[in-house]
Amino acid sequence: MDYLYYFFLLFLFLAVTLLLEGALTWWNTTRGTEAQRISKRVRLMSAGAHAGTGDDLSILKKRLLAEAPGLAKLLLQIPRVHQIDRLLEQSGLPWTVSRFLGYSLLWVAIGLAIGWALHLPMLLWLGVGVACGFVPLMHVLRRRDKRIQRIEEQLPDALDLIGRALRAGHAFPSALKMVGEEMPDPIAGEFRTTFDEVNYGFSMQVALTNLATRVPNMDLRYFVIAVLIQRETGGNLAELLGNISTIIRDRLKLLGKIRVLSAEGRLSAWILGLLPFVTAAIINFVNPDFLKVLWTDPTGLKLVGMAAVMIVFGIVWMRKIIHIHV
Repeated sequence: MDYLYYFFLLFLFLAVTLLLEGALTWWNTTRGTEAQRISKRVRLMSAGAHAGTGDDLSILKKRLLAEAPGLAKLLLQIPRVHQIDRLLEQSGLPWTVSRFLGYSLLWVAIGLAIGWALHLPMLLWLGVGVACGFVPLMHVLRRRDKRIQRIEEQLPDALDLIGRALRAGHAFPSALKMVGEEMPDPIAGEFRTTFDEVNYGFSMQVALTNLATRVPNMDLRYFVIAVLIQRETGGNLAELLGNISTIIRDRLKLLGKIRVLSAEGRLSAWILGLLPFVTAAIINFVNPDFLKVLWTDPTGLKLVGMAAVMIVFGIVWMRKIIHIHV
């Protein structure tokens, strides 16, 4: 009887120990710090992700439409809202969609205040407010174009680095990792994201396609297409990347010469495009009654409409002249 009691205590001790060990293992695998970090990586992984500037893995996509969950659900009802989010990603700005819309509404209010200060009629007042509401969008587009242009300038060096790595015997994913570690941002962040996507289970085709989606640049798409074709048909990838790098450098050199030669035309276009609006605003501020006939008289309204059409046509024509595609 005493032996049964001792055996019972021993088995009870083992059962409690195993129960505690099982509970601890379950907690570490489901609720622990490491488990939450891995779960967060998998949950936030996205084809539209882009690299951050910190030490965190670039596979993380902390992209929320808004900080507040309720507002985020409301924004999801807006058509094509994800295109705005992708545009913000491509610009490199740490803005959410809600923050972008907030800035737009703020600029609309500023435009309405300017129209009220200039004593404009209701129609022009609203027009100034709507025009000012596009200021954040123009800022985002400008940042996006500058970032993509910077990536385009860095791309030849990145292709040369990949080619040297392949000649040295490294695998293609390792070459992508080298670009992410040794090249400066923003191209380093994009290649880090591509390497992390491959490292966490994406196929090379999907990862490279995501890269081309995040960076809408034709030269980068040529690189992606060349790599995908080479993986299907074979060939000397290092030599192919070297040829693409040479072509991109020659094109950028020609584009630089064209920008220098067209600098005077771009400055003239800006001056001629802004001169009517700035002049009208100054005259209306100094003497509001001088331009009043333009929106109080039917003939004045016709003249304003004709002038607006001619100004738009002139701006489009000047843009066609100074933008030379290479």
